[in-house]
Amino acid sequence: MKILMIAPEPFFEPRGTPFSEYFRIKALCSLGHEVDLVTYPIGKNKIIAGLRIFRSWNPFFIKSVKTGPSFSKIILDIFLFVAVSIRLARDRKKYDLIHTHEEGNIMGVFFNKITGIPHLYDMHSSLVQQMTNFQFTKARVIIGLVRKAEKIALTNADSIIVICRALYNYAAQVTENRKLTLIENFIDDTPELLDGIKLRAVKDELGRKGKKIIMYTGTLEAYQGIPLLIDSLEHLGEEFSLVLIGGKPYQIEKLEKIIEEKKMAGRIRLLGQKNPREIPYYLRQSDVLVSPRTLGTNIPLKIYSYLKSGIPVVATNLFTHTQTLNRDIAILVEPEPRQLAEGIRIAVSPRGQEVAKKATAFCKKNYTFQKYLELVSESLDRVRPHGEGE
Repeated sequence: MKILMIAPEPFFEPRGTPFSEYFRIKALCSLGHEVDLVTYPIGKNKIIAGLRIFRSWNPFFIKSVKTGPSFSKIILDIFLFVAVSIRLARDRKKYDLIHTHEEGNIMGVFFNKITGIPHLYDMHSSLVQQMTNFQFTKARVIIGLVRKAEKIALTNADSIIVICRALYNYAAQVTENRKLTLIENFIDDTPELLDGIKLRAVKDELGRKGKKIIMYTGTLEAYQGIPLLIDSLEHLGEEFSLVLIGGKPYQIEKLEKIIEEKKMAGRIRLLGQKNPREIPYYLRQSDVLVSPRTLGTNIPLKIYSYLKSGIPVVATNLFTHTQTLNRDIAILVEPEPRQLAEGIRIAVSPRGQEVAKKATAFCKKNYTFQKYLELVSESLDRVRPHGEGE
């Protein structure tokens, strides 16, 4: 199958949706399909056999795109639409499927109607919920238009991938269940055996000095609950230190000021973004992994690498986590500083080690690449052949 994929994101950047797109492409190409990816003019190329990357224009020289809705994305989406139009004008007859991500679904609906090529919508989040989570706008007219566009995409797509149970439940209220395939983003590039030299280098960098390391990896967006995590440290002894990996420079600078005001500079380290391949080495050198998210319903991508690491996981007891996590494989706490601190204390106890072992066993059974390939193949099977129903 020849697939035209539309990805309105910087590809590749080490964050949620680009990660998902990357592993979706790897799976599709592993199944023998070819992918022409049309994406933003921002990001690093990835070399995958069967993948070709086509980038849209960047007349305004936009250098970065923040997570969530933004005016920069609107501008880039216009030129992305033009780039897709040109690609279809040149090679329309050779494509068997249009595969879209996020707001690319709107383009997918349009091009499906124009060309008759089946449309697979990869739904990583609700665009309506993004408006709230990222505080992009409160205008009811705009939110109403986005809600309508999202429903049109769900109704018209031939096949829909959703990444968590919350999105499955939402989509099932709008469209037919037979179109839906739930594919959690549990695949990553973690090697089975970690390099001992690299492990020691990370250990030296962290400089434990007898401290118990609490670690968070991921973006520093407001909904991730970083203020809650910092406040929880006030209820833990000096033997605990916090390491935060991720975030944009402006977010790190803002956080540094907060840490300084709270006089916690000696207990919190901000390491910034790391190469995704380095993350497993940092996880392995921690004592507790935390996901203090306070808003949203999508499962955080980090949860899967956390569970595989063999390190106890502490997460807030909200549906964003509990749609995948349970008390057998994670320590769940209420989103309150004292409760989070207590969960961290439990994580460094024998109970924490017991939970971590169960999490590792759970992943080995349920989160395999073969299982991932089967689910991606299932989503393709839901696409109607050319001409069917026309």
